[in-house]
Amino acid sequence: MSLDTFTISALVDELTESIIGGRVQDIIDVDAMGIGLEIYAAGRRRYLILSADTSNPRVHLAEAKLRRGTAQPTQLGLLFRRYIEGGLVTAVTQPPWERLLKLEIESRDGALEIIAELMPRRANVLLIRDGLILDCLNRVGPEANRYRLSLPNHRYVPPPPIRGQLHPAALTAVDLERLLENAVKPTAQIRRLLPGAILGLSPLLAKEIAFRAAGDARAQAADTDGAELFRAFDEVAGPLLQRRWQPGLGCIDGVAAEVSVFPLRHLDWCACGAVSEAISRCAGSLSGPDAYRAAKQPVQAAIGEAKAKLSAKAASLERNLKDNSDLELLRQSGELILAYQYAIQAEQTELRAQYDLDAPPLVIRLNPDRSPLENAQNYFRRYEKSKSAAAALPRLIDETRLELGFLDQLESDLQIAANWLEIDDVIQILQNRGHWLGQPVRRMGGGGRKGPLRVVSRDGYVIWVGRSSRQNETVTFKRANPQDIWLHARQVPGAHVVIRNDGRRVKAELIAEAAAVAAWYSKSREDSSVQVDYTRIKYVKAIKGAGPGMVTYRNENTLSVRPQDESILS
Repeated sequence: MSLDTFTISALVDELTESIIGGRVQDIIDVDAMGIGLEIYAAGRRRYLILSADTSNPRVHLAEAKLRRGTAQPTQLGLLFRRYIEGGLVTAVTQPPWERLLKLEIESRDGALEIIAELMPRRANVLLIRDGLILDCLNRVGPEANRYRLSLPNHRYVPPPPIRGQLHPAALTAVDLERLLENAVKPTAQIRRLLPGAILGLSPLLAKEIAFRAAGDARAQAADTDGAELFRAFDEVAGPLLQRRWQPGLGCIDGVAAEVSVFPLRHLDWCACGAVSEAISRCAGSLSGPDAYRAAKQPVQAAIGEAKAKLSAKAASLERNLKDNSDLELLRQSGELILAYQYAIQAEQTELRAQYDLDAPPLVIRLNPDRSPLENAQNYFRRYEKSKSAAAALPRLIDETRLELGFLDQLESDLQIAANWLEIDDVIQILQNRGHWLGQPVRRMGGGGRKGPLRVVSRDGYVIWVGRSSRQNETVTFKRANPQDIWLHARQVPGAHVVIRNDGRRVKAELIAEAAAVAAWYSKSREDSSVQVDYTRIKYVKAIKGAGPGMVTYRNENTLSVRPQDESILS
């Protein structure tokens, strides 16, 4: 997706109608290359995203409230909070034919500008005061561009003006015929020829014009009629020059690939109500649960690495448990040395002797500096040490398997996490249990961590839902009574769900609905049918030494249910 000059013009018109006069109420670092502004305008909160992602730069309004997608604020985000928060948006403009968008802000510190440069590979978002750059998302030093620096305390230099191109409003059929005749190669494609010759024409717009003129988005100059090309140009560009926008999406194989403000015929095209809607749908949302996808990736990687190490450890322990031959060999060696001690010569380095009549002789290494008795004692010590280690193997295997199960639960916690604090809970547990190999991450301060979900059913029953290992611990061992009904998806990580017993008989329908909620908040959420166990709280026990929320239970019954969220209960 690349926003051309006409799309940015349409965006300027949309923002002028919606946010001019609005007050900036909050600043959100939506990701490492994007900043969000919450703007209150005309009695409504608007959420504006400015992204300097070099492969996908964009500015647009988001429908839902923005979520912070970085653990720490960016430097530019801090400056926005200092200078922009509380300010009024006074203008939204675009330099003629440039892929730039400017927001003018009147703040307590005077007039400031936010400039979004929306060219892929050279994208940037800059904060300007009195012509000087306060900071930007993509800093560009002299090693990358000696003439146009993007660094704090340097004067902002706009992109060089475009020269030598035809103005689209003055273009004639003769101009296009001459352009075709003068093409360096007859095989030059229209989609490459037009953008370099006409102001504001993007490759997408040129492909559409070529398709309408010649029936092929990759049509060549030699195969294109000048009059038809002008007709197609006028058909597409005419409404754009009059600022008559028709925002929509161009799709390839059902996937949104391009944003346009004119109908596309060379791609599957669907209209959108506003240009911001089209950009949001094409770029992917930075609001709602998807806002944290990037933030979850390094945490998921840490969990995956820890699981791989523990799986390898468990496999090694199980192999050692099955193989006792080395252990018996140590004992037999010690016994044979004692049996043949008087036949062993001084400085002898090995003993060959048969332990079983039906087995071949054993070759036993000897330390020539020690007596036969000392050699035998050494083998017995190694035997006892190995025997003790072998006796501990079942316990070590159980502990390793338990930790693997807990990591599965943390993985489920991470999938369900809906804000940074819940992601931080997972990170802190990984650090505390030695599974976080990167730099230590400090716990995020302040409140805001959600407690277990409390739902009151249609019949007035209180139902608790734990959506993380920490909440599961609370639900099962702090909020529940022995006679309460406890539910959990069978053999998969997930929520502990508790139906409080208030003295009434709990109907089977309510148990089935609570089971559906337990399935929804489990790793099997996407399955069409999930088995869920339920029993009384008095039969649920914490596993000693395991992570929070890890339990065993008995006397359970099992239901097969379709996962559904908590709305089914009320």
